[in-house]
Amino acid sequence: MTARTFDNIRNFSIVAHIDHGKSTLADRLIQTTGALTAREMTEQVLDNMDIERERGITIKAQTVRLEYKAQDGKTYILNLMDTPGHVDFAYEVSRSLAACEGSLLVVDASQGVEAQTLANVYQAIDANHEIVPVLNKIDLPAADPDRIKEQIEEVIGIDASEAVPISAKTGLNIEGVLEAIVTKLPPPKGDPDAPLKALLVDSWYDAYLGVVVLVRIIDGSMRKGSTIKMMGTNASYSLDRVGVFNPKMTELAQLGPGEVGFFTASIKEVADTRVGDTITDERKPTAQALPGFKPVQPVVFCGLFPVDAAEFENLRAAMGKLRLNDASFSYEMETSAALGFGFRCGFLGLLHLEIIQERLEREFNLDLISTAPSVVYHLKLRDGSTIELHNPADMPDVMKIETIEEPWIRATILTPDDYLGSVLKLCQERRGVQIDLNYVGKRAMVVYDLPLNEVVFDFYDRLKSISKGYASFDYHISDYREGDLVKMSVLVNAEPVDALSMLVHRDRAEGRGRAMCEKLKELIPPHMFQIPVQAAIGGKIIARETIRALRKDVTAKCYGGDASRKRKLLDKQKEGKKRMRQFGKVDIPQEAFIAALKMDS
Repeated sequence: MTARTFDNIRNFSIVAHIDHGKSTLADRLIQTTGALTAREMTEQVLDNMDIERERGITIKAQTVRLEYKAQDGKTYILNLMDTPGHVDFAYEVSRSLAACEGSLLVVDASQGVEAQTLANVYQAIDANHEIVPVLNKIDLPAADPDRIKEQIEEVIGIDASEAVPISAKTGLNIEGVLEAIVTKLPPPKGDPDAPLKALLVDSWYDAYLGVVVLVRIIDGSMRKGSTIKMMGTNASYSLDRVGVFNPKMTELAQLGPGEVGFFTASIKEVADTRVGDTITDERKPTAQALPGFKPVQPVVFCGLFPVDAAEFENLRAAMGKLRLNDASFSYEMETSAALGFGFRCGFLGLLHLEIIQERLEREFNLDLISTAPSVVYHLKLRDGSTIELHNPADMPDVMKIETIEEPWIRATILTPDDYLGSVLKLCQERRGVQIDLNYVGKRAMVVYDLPLNEVVFDFYDRLKSISKGYASFDYHISDYREGDLVKMSVLVNAEPVDALSMLVHRDRAEGRGRAMCEKLKELIPPHMFQIPVQAAIGGKIIARETIRALRKDVTAKCYGGDASRKRKLLDKQKEGKKRMRQFGKVDIPQEAFIAALKMDS
């Protein structure tokens, strides 16, 4: 059988930089096609997490099926994928693009092309998408559509002469976007008589239905009651229900080629449904699986511990539930002498870390401490083996290590010319290597190679503050390179505090150590004895601060008389303090940990 095109279906996603109006445009498309009544419409219909609405960002890619009667009189089925714009959620973008044939590229008509516009549009071009440029916010006084069209052609290299000018907020020219989707984007191809072949795009857990799986049918059809097989895990399931989102769940008898819909099959765990897997019919399987996606690799690791140790079991349950809806989040148990029982968690970036932490605190009422974020290092040992190091506290003996390799990223920064000097200085301070510098209109586009270790702490915040919020930043992991890295331990009263140990570059260790000691000196309350706070590399102390002891005035009862009486009392006190320091335990309050770990901000 040969593949047919399904002329009345269009599958498309919306790609853009953060805040350029993807979710608002999706709202207007839903409203204009009449998928929801005026009463059911809310702001950001497809952003259904509270955090997404409050921060105004999209975290989970969402899908909706719309029906549109075009000017040529035909009724079209439009499957829309609303994707996140933030670099940490790029894997959400890649899998949504794999399910579509075309993309709407939304660009702010006043701000123009930004770093993540480039990253996301290149992903769409890699997926062989037809791209329709859309200029949003043309109702703003600062909008300059002609300049932005030139910029799109110059920077991205796609024809923008027929870019659709709209205002998603006011609903201006939304019909123009719908017509462009119907006329310019290609219809899907597929063979309805071939064995079932479907791409697993996303999955999430529903308390009533079990796991809901979002699929794009490539060939064949999916019917309620039939038995399917996942080619990646070799598991078979019987389909309970099949349907589409418009935006409410609507059951159908079957899904055919080119369609995007969902199914449920009493699946208990989201981990059983791997994103990018190929789904086929158990009785009549397809010969070849689809290429799928690269598995998601966590980039940043940090420990999460409950402030109250009794909350540990609640934290374990909460993480299990979050893992159900976010397959990119991984965790394993760990213990720390200072913080007790907790979990070592892997994230795709700092925003991902922040979102997960906020969701745990909000949705499950937990109080958490997070340790300093660290990246994955590759350690080549002298016996020829290679290990991955996620936690600096687990570092093997230095004598066994041949070399340490750290991850480097290729970062693209777009900034107005006025702030270029400060941005270059920041990148140099972070051991960056400049690759490229050119101009996009009035803005400079800088490409740098940077060690991820230096970016994880507070690079993004610093970049925003030195550029007054105008610079935009995007990165991807490029490779691992050998570095002169050392483990810096923090000792309080000669006892190492594992939660504060970190891997740093040798040149920056002293400054980092001094800052940490000064910070802890302010944070740890005085005890009855003197406490040294030290930063050390191996056996070498590189920084020290001393917390003064609380002292009782033992000479108060002596007035006049021989000075040796006072001396004797002071010496006796000194002996007591010495003994106390030997056996005394230093209590470091939780607040001190939290503040010390935030020291780089």
